[in-house]
Amino acid sequence: MKKILLVGLSLGIFLAGMSNESLASTITLNGTIRDFHSGAGNPGQPWFESAIDGQVVTGLVSSTLNNATKDPVRTAVAAGSMPGSSSFFYNWYNDTAINSSANYAITLNNGGSGNVYSYSNNSFFPIDNQLFGNEGNSHNYHFTYEVHTNFTYTGGESFTFFGDDDLWVYINNQLVIDLGGVHTSASQTVNLNTLSLTLGQTYDFDLFFAERHTSQSNFMMETSIALNQNPVPEPTTMILFGAGLMGLAALGRRVKN
Repeated sequence: MKKILLVGLSLGIFLAGMSNESLASTITLNGTIRDFHSGAGNPGQPWFESAIDGQVVTGLVSSTLNNATKDPVRTAVAAGSMPGSSSFFYNWYNDTAINSSANYAITLNNGGSGNVYSYSNNSFFPIDNQLFGNEGNSHNYHFTYEVHTNFTYTGGESFTFFGDDDLWVYINNQLVIDLGGVHTSASQTVNLNTLSLTLGQTYDFDLFFAERHTSQSNFMMETSIALNQNPVPEPTTMILFGAGLMGLAALGRRVKN
């Protein structure tokens, strides 16, 4: 009888903890911003500060993420602002010689109650006068931003994004929001009940954004997904440094043996 009571008490404490966690007033998501020079891209056809598509262009990236690098894969679909398929796209969401990166966090708020979290910024210029700088403009207009986290599916959740320019969201490695191209603010919503997810299972959530033109930058999201607060991303150089140290340590042990 005591064992049953203890199990029941433990379950109650666990469920209470889960309830309190779901009602947290804020969710902080850490991500990586990469800055680019105006005109960065293919010679003669720059992707940053290039043509204005004027409307959303879908299909610019593949329906699944690259398994190795966990970033979108550029397709052969062309747009005025993104001509043809190009290896240059790899630079958008990987640290390379032509970009400069920094950690940046956004905080979603539910107003202190309820389960709908939102973040809204109609002047989303998080790296003004930083990294490559404003390059003579009023803001630093040429950058990408990515966030990686996960969540446990409970049923009925949705995610809405409103903004410009490119925005892609992947859930469970599948593209669910596709707002590509240089365009005015646009929105799209995904209802997770349509994704054939399993209740109680944990799934990856990956968001990729790009600001590419000197006019405006809107970044707004609203969701009932209880996204997990993620750790600050490790810089690629530190990961490589750590791997090198482990390799040296292993070599030292081998020499001693």
